[in-house]
Amino acid sequence: MKVVVVGSGGREHGLAEVLGRSAEVLVTPGNPGIPGATSAPVEELVADGSVDLVVVGPEAPLVDGLADRLRAQGRRVFGPGADGAQLEGSKAFMKQLAVDAGLPTARHGAFADVEPALEFLRTLPGLYVVKTDGLAAGKGVLVTESLAEAEADVRDKLSGSSFGEAGRRVVIEEGLTGPEVSVFAVCDGHRSVCLPPAQDFKRVGDGDIGPNTGGIGAWSPLPFLEADFADVAAERFVAPTLAALQARGIDYRGALYAGFMVTPEGPKLLEYNVRFGDPDSQPVLLRMTSDLAELLAAAADGDLTAVAAPTFSDDVAVLVVACSEGYPGTPRTGDVIEGWDAAAAVPGVTVLSAGVGADADGRRITAGGRVLDVIGRGPDAATARARAYEAVACLSWPGMHHRTDIAAG
Repeated sequence: MKVVVVGSGGREHGLAEVLGRSAEVLVTPGNPGIPGATSAPVEELVADGSVDLVVVGPEAPLVDGLADRLRAQGRRVFGPGADGAQLEGSKAFMKQLAVDAGLPTARHGAFADVEPALEFLRTLPGLYVVKTDGLAAGKGVLVTESLAEAEADVRDKLSGSSFGEAGRRVVIEEGLTGPEVSVFAVCDGHRSVCLPPAQDFKRVGDGDIGPNTGGIGAWSPLPFLEADFADVAAERFVAPTLAALQARGIDYRGALYAGFMVTPEGPKLLEYNVRFGDPDSQPVLLRMTSDLAELLAAAADGDLTAVAAPTFSDDVAVLVVACSEGYPGTPRTGDVIEGWDAAAAVPGVTVLSAGVGADADGRRITAGGRVLDVIGRGPDAATARARAYEAVACLSWPGMHHRTDIAAG
């Protein structure tokens, strides 16, 4: 099978790594650290009919209708159309669909005007969540106990000063408490297969302090969850969601990322995304022992019954993101990455290329905020963590930073 992965970051490198176990893989546009990266656009790559499957990694091209355009040309695509991608393109749409599907979720409201938004905010009990309605690369969420900070964030977002047009409508939610976990469902329009849960670390600093990032670490599996958590997610959340989408005439074929807060009352839905998470899908996918290309192709064909359920190793995988100075604000870029080969040589370690470029001499340099995903695997969390952090210690560039407490307890 020949597969094209669309995207340029750590998620796409992770997908290519696992798909490449059974398929020939190209990644467009990729980056200089991803084998198989090509500057040729996806439309050009599929033009001769030799590509068997296109996997669209990021959310922006899905919201923009790339999957629709490729399907209109007769291509097999894993990724929802623009109608289904509204689940991530508009948080207000996602919340309304959750209500219609009867999913447990936080009390919330969507607002385009400041005063009604502030009035609703002041009715909440004390942990405030303010989200951009549109896409904000995972950074459009404020979680705070300060009403004044939440009010200021509402004003900044609705004015367009903080996130432009993506923030001119906001979703305000009552904050929930408990561990936050991710479940990825592979959907064929009618059915789904849920992969093992993962946990994503969003705050930039140890102990979950500092601003939110796009994700700065992750691990899987999660020992604090019941063994049937993915099955519960499939039955109580994903199946009603697919039914609600079908009722709207939406044929959802792609990944559905469900973010949950595991509250004392049980799991509640925080968000849906319309692609595999970055970086939290990477530890899950790297543990896969069955054929990912076969699974995604069956979903793209609309028939998951054509393949066996996916299987996974019992290993623990711990991912640590090595970041550029300034991230999650304005990252410093252009620094030469030292120690990459030494990090990749640590036993049980995989290094995925996220925000990486190349200089005139062909040296790999920092080109984004999240530069490398360093994944350690082992029979238990302690071993996996030790391997990941041994590899991270091999890396260096000016201002490099990372959390030291991923999967620590």
